[in-house]
Formats: sequence, structure tokens, C-alpha cells
Amino acid sequence: MTARDVVTMAGVRETARRAAESVARWRDAPAVHPTGVLCSGTLHVAGRDAAWGVPWLDRHASYPAIVRWSHALGTPRRLPDALGLAVRVEHAGGPERPLDLLFTSSGTGRLGRHVPLLRPDALTGAYSTLLTYRTGERERVLAAFPVLDPPYTPRPTLWQELACRPVRFRLCAAASGEPWRPFASLTLEAVHPAPAETTVSYDPVAHSLPGLCPAGRLNRLRDAAYAGSRRGRGAT
Repeated sequence: MTARDVVTMAGVRETARRAAESVARWRDAPAVHPTGVLCSGTLHVAGRDAAWGVPWLDRHASYPAIVRWSHALGTPRRLPDALGLAVRVEHAGGPERPLDLLFTSSGTGRLGRHVPLLRPDALTGAYSTLLTYRTGERERVLAAFPVLDPPYTPRPTLWQELACRPVRFRLCAAASGEPWRPFASLTLEAVHPAPAETTVSYDPVAHSLPGLCPAGRLNRLRDAAYAGSRRGRGAT
């Protein structure tokens, strides 16, 4: 990367940060995904010896999780929107060291996994990180696939589904040209007692793990936008 490229990218990141800050201040809520609901659950890492080359992925363990399901644009409940699934894995890196994974409703194909997909309800398709993660020696997209037990009746919101039964996701990863490989399961058990407005600020860059972290320039741009959003609504 040339010095000019570095200056240009820095300018783009600053523009994204300021834009997100302005929107968040106007909304008094996150710039994107302003409305949502918190859920509590458990994330279980299957763990396979040296399967990924990442200590956290290769170790069998279970962790408490706090998940925020949200609408990206804040459209009325029954209208299609890009849906978000923000997962905080408590103590993933040790005491007080969480892991944050951010998923958005998307396709699952080679190109579709990188594109937000508008949906009217919570569990009729997959969610992906859209951008890649460094997983050991490769960059892969992570995805959350709903696991539906028949009979299943589509419901617009996740909390409506949770009122009837636990909600399960299979977490997978894939590089270009690879099939999806499962690495964990996520079970949501109940709506969290805290109101959505008091949710923690999810940060996939600050809350990443050795060998498992966002990769590439676009992730740095997204990180700048999240920082601006947090500043605009007065969150730490």
C-alpha cells in the first residue's frame, strides 16, 4: 500500500466515523440496528483437535452468551429489513475477556454471503459476518444457520419465537471454495431482562481473540463507523 493509499483510507474511515456519529446522535440510538431485543443463551464450541489451528475453536467448551437481535434500518416490524444477530460470548478469552461476533441476514453462496439480505422474519435464512475473519492461516466468513424443529411457523421477531421454544443456531465458517464447516452451536433460551436500549456496545475488533479476528480494509472501515456510532449516542 502506498503512502497515498494510506492517506486516502484514513480519510474514508474518518468520513465513515463522522457520518455514523451524526446519525447516532440524531437517533439517540445506534446508527444502524437502532431497535432490537436482548436474549440470553449458551454457546457451545464443539472442539476438534487441530481442526482450525485456533485455540478457541479447537477447544471443547461452553460459554454464556448475550445476543442482540435487531433491524438494521429500524423498519416497522413486519416489513423486510436487514436483520442483525450480535453475539457476545462471555469469558471466551478468559475472565472479563469476551468475544463479539456480528452477523447480518445474508445468502450463503460464494457471493451472497457478503451481501445483506432483507427479510421479513427472523429464522427463514442464514446470517453471516459479511466480511472475513482471520481463522488461523486463512480468511473465512462466519455464518449462523437457524436449526428449526418441525413444525415451524415463521414469526416476524425472535422474541415471539423464544416465547414458544428455545432458538438454536449452527455456527459455521468457510473460505472461498470451501464448504461450510460447523464450529459451534448457539442456543437462545430467553429474552434478557434488560431493555434493548441498555445493551452493551458490541465491538468485533476490540473483542476478538488470538487467531480469530476481523480481517481486511473493509473491517477497519466498519470499525471506524462503529466507533462513531458509540460516540454519537454517548456509549463507551
